[in-house]
Amino acid sequence: MSLASFFLAGIFGLGGPELLLILTVLLLLFGSTKLPALARGLGQSIREFKKAAIDAKEEEEEEEEDSTKKSPPPEHGKNWS
Repeated sequence: MSLASFFLAGIFGLGGPELLLILTVLLLLFGSTKLPALARGLGQSIREFKKAAIDAKEEEEEEEEDSTKKSPPPEHGKNWS
């Protein structure tokens, strides 16, 4: 079982015959020449989305680190009068 079919089977409860039927319908709709291009475009979109998510998370972590470094801890025992 390939990784993609394992992933789909785990999430959507699809078995081998269902995946084969979906693949057949996709081949009939898009043809054998367009299907690899569609899969390639989907793969690139997923990679870009993951990269953007990782970049956003790293940026958020950097902002948290910067905000904690800029604000000094409060000084205790200081008399302001």
